[in-house]
Amino acid sequence: MLISKARQFSSDVTTVIPYMGYGRQDREFLPNEIVTLQVIAKLFKAIGTTKIVVVDIHSEIALKHFKISAKNISAVTELAKYFKKLKLNQPLIVSPDMGGKKRAKEFAKLLKINSIALKKQRDGKTGKVRIISSNLKQVVGKDLILVDDIISTGGSIIKATEFLKKQKCKRVFVACTHALLVGNAERRIKKSGVSKIVSTNTIPGNTSIVDVSNIVADAIM
Repeated sequence: MLISKARQFSSDVTTVIPYMGYGRQDREFLPNEIVTLQVIAKLFKAIGTTKIVVVDIHSEIALKHFKISAKNISAVTELAKYFKKLKLNQPLIVSPDMGGKKRAKEFAKLLKINSIALKKQRDGKTGKVRIISSNLKQVVGKDLILVDDIISTGGSIIKATEFLKKQKCKRVFVACTHALLVGNAERRIKKSGVSKIVSTNTIPGNTSIVDVSNIVADAIM
């Protein structure tokens, strides 16, 4: 309704979606499964949106479903600014999986430290995750920052934290853009050994410490 109203005053309508729901449904994971994001993308075009601005969409594949101008902005810079202010012991950036390796490297570069990525396996039907990385001597005695784009139930973060604690790291912090924290996820994550969860305000909540309004404003100027 808002987009239709905006079209009465301008032929160019930019829609800002801080958190793109269904962003992880960007491909067919199981036979005959609907690619939900593809449907969402068609709906935005149909109602008159000419440009979409999103924050840390789950994958670059997702943007290809939009047949209009689509811009993805990263919150990594803003998250890194927060962690620069903390007093950390030999900090190391960790991605909970290989898919987030690029994000972890970008985060580490901003803090001028190193990064690693864990190898994991997820059961496509049950969603259960297990870490298959070898022993990691480089985490011993260090403060770790687990970096991810979305935390839903927290399963991946919990598995990664439990694994890293067994490797005798010091503290574990979590940095993410979108903290859905479904159900009792926040409590379960902290119980696994995480000292603090830091997320952005794309989804307001207990952990949404980092503000992304400035980078969103810059993207639409």
